[in-house]
Order: sequence, then structure tokens, then C-alpha cells
Amino acid sequence: YLQLPADLTKMHLTDNPHPQVTHVPSSQSGCSIASDSGSSSLSDIYQATESEMGDVDLTGLPEAPVDSEDEEEEEDEDIDRTSDPLLGRDVVRECLEKEPADKTDDDIEQLLEFMHQLPAFANMTMSVRRELCSVMIFEVVEQAGAIILEDGQELDSWYVILNGTVEISYPDGKSESLCMGNSFGITPSLDKQYMNGVVRTKVDDCQFVCIAQQDYWRILNHVEKNTHKVEEEGEIVMVKEHRELDRSGTRKGHIVIKATPERLIMHLIEEHSIVDPTYIEDFLLTYRTFLTSPLEVGNKLLEWFTVDSLRDKVTRVVLLWVNNHFNDFEGDPAMTRFLEEFEKNLEDAKMKGHLRLLNIACAAKAKWRQITLQKPSRDSPLFFSLLGGSDKGFGIFVETVEMGSKAAEAGLKRGDQV
Repeated sequence: YLQLPADLTKMHLTDNPHPQVTHVPSSQSGCSIASDSGSSSLSDIYQATESEMGDVDLTGLPEAPVDSEDEEEEEDEDIDRTSDPLLGRDVVRECLEKEPADKTDDDIEQLLEFMHQLPAFANMTMSVRRELCSVMIFEVVEQAGAIILEDGQELDSWYVILNGTVEISYPDGKSESLCMGNSFGITPSLDKQYMNGVVRTKVDDCQFVCIAQQDYWRILNHVEKNTHKVEEEGEIVMVKEHRELDRSGTRKGHIVIKATPERLIMHLIEEHSIVDPTYIEDFLLTYRTFLTSPLEVGNKLLEWFTVDSLRDKVTRVVLLWVNNHFNDFEGDPAMTRFLEEFEKNLEDAKMKGHLRLLNIACAAKAKWRQITLQKPSRDSPLFFSLLGGSDKGFGIFVETVEMGSKAAEAGLKRGDQV
């Protein structure tokens, strides 16, 4: 038997000797939302159904040591870097300390990712935040108790607190504390404005971003010029905003920022801007927050399918829906009937390629389940019929299920493969 060393801390003990660390740029970080059944593209379905991975033969490959001390040290450093919550703030500070003219597109993206979390920027559109990030100036007040603005002082900037706390003491004796993400200073106007109260720091190392009055007014008022409002019968039903995704001006166009539920559904079959290419996917992911039933969308799609010019667009929406959110259909009998009706429409329209895609998507996304159907006697009817078998050359499927029967109540559905 080998004796364990007295000092166990000298041993490198770990459950996973090769931790995998994924570096995510802060411009791509944020919340990642997955759909019910897993989101993937239609090309993924083709690859999953038409090709299968076999066993990988690793014989003949050269061997190399993988547990060297150098690599372990590098991995430990990687873990330290990715687990350090201040690392992202250091990157943001580097971007902030640059002069506005020296900021690159990457710098602005870094700032945008950080600023959108702050309450002061919460109600602003993406383009407004982007413009503000491009002109903001970074300031630091080292000591607590320092006066930033005197009562009655003429204002020339809008301030947002990035670190620390400030206190505003009003002439009537009341006071207010503002912390990270809060703002104070001018309103978006070119009129002369004066400070009401005294603003002083409450802690050391208070950090701010400042935006000059001229820039603040120009950017916030430019929003109205960049918005396009769609009216129907005297009411605004949709608001679009013009955006430029880069400074070259090649990626620009209008993006929907708000609309009525009916108008959002209508936009599914309209032309989408180059700056809004994922509108359909975004709609299918979020419609539950503003629609009471998915059939509101389904009935409209069936109606539009009868129009020749809209047929391909409607089919694309349904294929994306089935592929990314199959639970919407699998768990809802009404939506299952919608899918059956849409399938029949594809057959009638002789759209064999799209029908095959639909079948592939359904087969790839469907989940295994066990159904128990009890019969009072051997001669009792089944209330469902089967199709297929070895003589037909394909598997056994449920062809029909009698509505309201015990088979339907047990969860058996047309199209189930036994």
C-alpha cells in the first residue's frame, strides 16, 4: 500500500483534469434563450437525417502528453481570467478612457453591452444608446464629500453614475441618494438650465460618464427624425426606427421597435430589413407574451396560404416554427390539427419539397412517449386505426384517432409512429 502524503494540498486534485473554458467576448455576452425543443436551422435537420456519424477511428494518431504542468498552469490562469467579475469592467474602462474620436466600432460595442444594463439607458432605443456611447466622456472623483455641482450652477452635461454614490441636497432641506446606473444633470433641451441643489460624492472613487448638452439634445431629438410611424384609420399601429449597424453605412435600414399584435403578425409575411433578418425567429420566440393563443397566428397563416404570392413566405414561417418550437404543436391538440391542415394544403398545392422538409422536421423534433390504453375486453374497439408495416415498406403509424375516444384521451395522435 502506498502512503498518502501528509500535506494533501501539494497534490493536484480535481474532478475534471481538463476543464474546458469558453471565452465569450463581452460584445456577444448576455442572456441566451433556448426554445422548448431546441432551436436549429433547417439545414441542421437535413444533416441530422441524411448523414449519421460513425465510430471515429483514432488508431495511428501520434500520442502527446496532455498533463504537463505548463498546461495546467495555463488552464488555471484561464479559469482565473474568466471567473474574474472585474475583467469585463476593466475592458469597459479602457474603452471609456479613450477620446470619442479614437473609439472604434469594437469599443462602442463593448460600451453598449455594458450601458444597456443601467437604468439611465433602459428606455432608450439601441441606436440612441449607440450614439451616446460614441460621445461619452469618462470622469473620476477620487474622494468622498467632493462637490460636483453647486446649487444654481449652470448645467452643461448629462451625468450617469458608473461606480459609487452621490447625494443631492435640495434647498428645502430634503436629500436624495443616487447610485450606479442613475443619472442627473440636464434634460434634452438647448435652453439654459441650472442645478437645483448641491451634488456631492458620498464615497471614494466615484466614476461617471458625461455627455455634453449639445450632443445629448442632438441625439435624443434625432430619434424622431429616424422613426417611421405606420398609421391605419388614424391610429399608429407600428413604429419603425432607422438604424445603421456599422459606420460604413452598408448595413442600414428600418427595424420594428413596437406595434400592435395584429400588425406584428402581419409583418411575418412582409419584407424584412437587412438590419432585422431574424424577425420571424424573434416573433416565434416571444409571441406568448402578447398573444393569448398560437392559433391567432396559425389561422392567419392558413388564410394567407391560399394567396399564391404569399405561399412560400407562409411555408417558411411554419417550417421555422415547427423546427424551433415543436412543443407548441406536440402539446396542443388544436395546434396539431392546424399542422395536419397545413400538411394537407402542401399536398394539394403539390409542394413536395416543402412537405418533405415538414415531415423531416416533425420526425427530428418529436419525442418518445409511452401511452397505456386499457380495453374492457378483447373485442372492444380500439378507436384508432394503423397504417404501414413490412408489406407497405415503411413503419407502423397511427392513421386516424376517433375524437373524444379513450384513445384520444390517452394521448394517441394521428401521425404517431408505433
